Formats: sequence, structure tokens, C-alpha cells
Amino acid sequence: MFCGVLTLTNSVCSCSTSLYDSKRPIKLQARSSATPRFQCSNSSPDMHLTSEKFQNDGSMTGGAYDFERSTISLTNRSMSSAKKVTLVRHGLSSWNEESRVQGSSNLSILTETGVRQAERCRKALANIYFDQCFSSPISRAKSTAEVIWQGREEPLVFLDSLKEAHLFFLEGMKNVDAKERYPKEYTTWREDPANFYVNGVYPIRRIWATAREAWREILLSPGENFLVVTHKSMLRALICIAVGIPPERFRAIDMNNGGISVFNFNKRGEAMLQSLNMTAHMYSDHFYIY
Repeated sequence: MFCGVLTLTNSVCSCSTSLYDSKRPIKLQARSSATPRFQCSNSSPDMHLTSEKFQNDGSMTGGAYDFERSTISLTNRSMSSAKKVTLVRHGLSSWNEESRVQGSSNLSILTETGVRQAERCRKALANIYFDQCFSSPISRAKSTAEVIWQGREEPLVFLDSLKEAHLFFLEGMKNVDAKERYPKEYTTWREDPANFYVNGVYPIRRIWATAREAWREILLSPGENFLVVTHKSMLRALICIAVGIPPERFRAIDMNNGGISVFNFNKRGEAMLQSLNMTAHMYSDHFYIY
């Protein structure tokens, strides 16, 4: 099974289902002239969609065609081209399995189940060409990225700005124990995370700042199609910032282990969320083409 969208210009194209060739993106093969032709209502027969426009034919599905000024710029300057960013949460970790608070600790490692989830992500994304892969250097995310990126030529890029939120004394504690030992702090973390603080430090407000930094580092890098592997809280921050949701609504978005989300950015660095927390590949041989 596969899931995805195709960019159309003058003729309908078919997607090859062969696995990704590390040197080339997937090829689109034009069908015979008997295939019906589609044309956008505001374009001439000879004019291709520009990179400034949303590069999917929304007329087929009711999807948005353009998203100019739909959100604020994450780069504060023009980019050389429109870009696409795919976000992936790391696979199941040992502390996920034990219901412990993870935070920025490097002691929680990828489990065997987590490795299998990462392999499913690799297969699901095998037909998509990525210019670069950015990852948190923390073990569980780093190991996930290494599995997903197998067979690709470019080296992995590890960014400190993609690290998970630092949760101080809660890190490593089982949730049930943290709730019993630090009832006030734990309840604030769970129910009002934007106002959870330790010694004057607000982890969620801080991660909002580092997530903005991460977006700039990623979007201003050479290339047009990027893969990012990181953690749940960081992913929440990245997504919320991109669509204009404040840290007070931090828990309005969830991300599963191995969940995949996709953003499109125009040249001004304005974002459109294309897909959120896709997990079909976790339960089948689903693969994506977009």
C-alpha cells in the first residue's frame, strides 16, 4: 500500500513503486496521450506551477493551492526556494516502556520494538529523496535517525537545538513516583506545562526558543527536502511554532513513536502543515509519496 500526493503539470503522472535510489529522487513517468489532462484555472497550458505555490494540485482533493501569509515567517528572510520538512518522532525507548519521565537524559535507549519502528519509518520513506537529515544527538533519537538514514549518501547532521526539554529532578523517575514525591511540580508539568519551572527556569518556554532556532538552522540549510528526527516535546514545539500555537497549548498536539508529520514552506519561510502524526506505516506496509 502507498499513500501520497503527486505534483501535476500538463499530464497526469504515475509513480513508480520501486524503492528509493539513494542518488536520485523517485521518477515520474508520463502516461500516454490518451490520459485525461488537467490544467489549473489560473494558469496557461504552457505555464508550470512555481515553487512559491503549494506544489500539489489542490483541485483534485480540495486542498489549499497557496498559503501566502497564512503564518509568520520562521526565517525572517527570503529563502532561495520553497522547502518541505518531514518530522519523525524517535522509536519506543526504554523509559517510554517503563513509563519514566525522559527529558534530556541520554540514559533512555531505543528498545528492540523501537528499532523495528525505525525500520518501518525507513521503509515508509524509502521512495522520498531527502537532501539532508537533521537529528537530536540524544541516544534514542540518534539511533532512530541512523536506522532511517541507512543507505543514504549524505551524513547525518546532529543539532543541539533539537534536544528534548530538560526536566531537572523529574528525569528518570517513574511517572507514578514523581506524582507522589513532587505532587505540585508534577501536576503543573502535566496540566500547565508552560508554567512549570525549576529555579526560575521554564523548560517549555525555553524549548520554544530552541525550537525557533532549530527551524532557522534547518530551513536556511542548502537543499529543498529535509528529514528531522527528534523528541515529543520538541516536535510539539516545532509544530506549534510553525502554525502559531502558543506554549500554553503545548499538549494540544500529540506525536506517537515513529509518527510522521510533513510541512511545506514557501520562500518567505511561512509554513503549511500538510500531514500530522501519520502512523499507517506502523501497522502495515504503507509507504508515502509526497
